[in-house]
Amino acid sequence: MTDTTLTTAHQLYLDWWKYNDLEERKRQILKLGQILRERRVEYATVMSKEMGKLISEAEGEVDLCASFCDYYAAHADEFLQPKIIATTSGRAKVLKQSLGILVAVEPWNFPFYQIARVFIPNFIAGNPMILKDASNCPASAQAFNDAVKEAGAPAGSLTNLFLSYDQVNKAIADKRVAGVCLTGSERGGATVAKEAGANLKKSTLELGGNDAFIILDDADWDLVEKVAPAARLYNAGQVCTSSKRFIVLEKDYDRFLKMMKDAFSKVKMGDPLDPLTTLAPLSSKKAKEKLQQQVATAVENGAKVYYGNKPVDMEGQFFMPTILTDITPDNPIFDTEMFGPVASVYKVSSEEEAIELANNSSYGLGNTIFSNDSEHAERVAAKIETGMSWINAGWASLPELPFGGVKNSGYGRELSSYGIDEFTNKHLIYEARQ
Repeated sequence: MTDTTLTTAHQLYLDWWKYNDLEERKRQILKLGQILRERRVEYATVMSKEMGKLISEAEGEVDLCASFCDYYAAHADEFLQPKIIATTSGRAKVLKQSLGILVAVEPWNFPFYQIARVFIPNFIAGNPMILKDASNCPASAQAFNDAVKEAGAPAGSLTNLFLSYDQVNKAIADKRVAGVCLTGSERGGATVAKEAGANLKKSTLELGGNDAFIILDDADWDLVEKVAPAARLYNAGQVCTSSKRFIVLEKDYDRFLKMMKDAFSKVKMGDPLDPLTTLAPLSSKKAKEKLQQQVATAVENGAKVYYGNKPVDMEGQFFMPTILTDITPDNPIFDTEMFGPVASVYKVSSEEEAIELANNSSYGLGNTIFSNDSEHAERVAAKIETGMSWINAGWASLPELPFGGVKNSGYGRELSSYGIDEFTNKHLIYEARQ
């Protein structure tokens, strides 16, 4: 990374601050949405070839990114308008102002979405961004960067650089950089947060999860059967917010296992560009080997394989959908995120035990609850130590919904009005009554 990169981005920040080009940024972000929709198949194909996701899932990802453009262009004025503060001592309001250059460190599992989730709201807010993307999806990162440029965004708005982590640390330390956002591993998050803290820079982190899927006594089982398998297998299970720990009452335990086994046995592995394929390969040989070792560790420490865990005899990094049971709290895998098509199923005797088990995790990203009684489900959801809870649905990401977690899943929020607030200065303007 050259000094010119930071100079260009910093000058853009100063120009945006001086001239307040919000209307122009709104037009450019709407143009970006148009480009994404026009080239959805092209962009989806790039993602599928790089990290292996199903072409239908990749096309949906492009559509979701385009919806972010519409959302923030429509709500920019509302989100950034000054807020009047009630006081009898004078007049007060809070301005929301940009902070400066941000460094974004993003992963490979959603090559467009992860960039769009942080870039679009911060572009609208007036914060230029330097992107360090995952090394195994360089074409996707560059394609998104080029789309931003084609949309008319000025130089420095988004700069895709193939940085090392040493270079990321140097960028964070630079006085022209105001903050850093990361989605990735706990180790990566800790490293970035340490560097940000040492330089007094704002940071947000999304560090994965081990999300619970709780089936209450009054659940609609037709809906459970429709949602549960996909909640684990979407994107080949390589989703931070996918359901990983399925918590089921004793009376429903055998029924749930049979249902999941039936669904898992019907997947069709194959070319992710083939519309008939229903389960994509993992992103890399390294990812497959790590998941296989995690399953082996679980079994060595007492877990049982109810289904799967057999070699897949076909080209590509395919992993057979697997169901594990009898995982006890002393099993090393109990509090470990498994990033792939492996479901851990737990049997509990009561709702209270289900809540206790869900909270017995160092993670706190998402959580799913199934119940026919919305008020019942909400009461249970409120007792789960997590950043997000979904009722009667698998995980979801929409532009209007804040995204983020607690505990070892990180801190800060992306998307919605919360996402645009993270890296803005809440500038108090106060005039005392004379």
